[in-house]
Amino acid sequence: MEAVTGIGGVFLRGRDSAPLREWYRQHLGIAVDESYGGYEFPWTGPGSTVWAVFDQDTDYFGGRDQQVMVNYRVRDLDAMLAQLRAAGVAVDEQVAESEAGRFGWATDPQGNRFELWQPPAPD
Repeated sequence: MEAVTGIGGVFLRGRDSAPLREWYRQHLGIAVDESYGGYEFPWTGPGSTVWAVFDQDTDYFGGRDQQVMVNYRVRDLDAMLAQLRAAGVAVDEQVAESEAGRFGWATDPQGNRFELWQPPAPD
């Protein structure tokens, strides 16, 4: 049987896509290629991409009308959260820590909650 081997992309629906792409470029440093409106993140080093289905009533995504949440890997979670706060971005005050790393959350200007993940330091 054939099986999926990884996540090939994450796609967001935007009410006004050009300003939303610019927001992600400005605040998360994603170098969007305007020819198609996206960016290809090269895989570097060890790690994995998680795919999961949550229950319909989860509050993990924020609002119940949000169907997708993206997790972005970052080198320094504290620095990224401080950068977003300084820019006036809505940032959740909670930071979660586990053996999987550190996690924080924020919301883009169109109401999409996203997750930031700082993987644990290698042994």
